[in-house]
Amino acid sequence: MKRKTGTSKNNHDYETSSSIDVIIETPRGSRNKIKYDPSSRRFKLSKVMPEGMMFPYDFGFVPATKAEDGDPLDVLVLTDEALFPGCLVEVKLVGVIEAEQTEKGETKRNDRLVAIATQSLLYSEIRTLEELNPKVLEQIDAFFVNYQRVRDIEVKILGHGGPQQAHRILDKAGDHQKAA
Repeated sequence: MKRKTGTSKNNHDYETSSSIDVIIETPRGSRNKIKYDPSSRRFKLSKVMPEGMMFPYDFGFVPATKAEDGDPLDVLVLTDEALFPGCLVEVKLVGVIEAEQTEKGETKRNDRLVAIATQSLLYSEIRTLEELNPKVLEQIDAFFVNYQRVRDIEVKILGHGGPQQAHRILDKAGDHQKAA
C-alpha cells in the first residue's frame, strides 16, 4: 500500500492513488457464497443464498489480514464486469460499511470495506462512498442485512466511513497478519 511519507501510524493521510490487492471469492451476480479455505488452499462453497438473492458486486478479502470476526477483511469490489474466484484485483479503498452481527447470542463487529477496481472504467471517478448514488449504498446495506437473515444472523449497519477510516481498519487488521 502506498502512503504519503511522514505520517504517523495512527493518523494516516492516504494518497488517492494508494491501492491494495484483493482476492475475489464470490463474483457479482452469484447466489453461491464462495470462501477461500486456507487449510486446503482452495475455494469452497460456503452457502447458497435463497432464490432471487445474489451478490450485487464482487466480494473478496485482503490477504494477510485478520478482522475482528476472525476472518480476513471483507471487501466489496465495484467493477465493470463480474470477476472470478481467485482473481487478484488491485483496488482503491473508497470507504467502509460499519456493521455488527449477532449470531447465537454473540455480537461482534463485521465491517466491510468498499473499493473500486483500479482498472474500472465505470467507477474510475469515485473517490469516496459519498460519491456513490445514495440508493446504491442503501441497496448494498440492505443486501448485507438480508443475506444473513436467512441463517438467523442479525446484521446491524452502524454507519459508513470514508477512505481514511477504511485504511485505519486495514492497518489494524494487518497488524494481526494471521489469516489467509
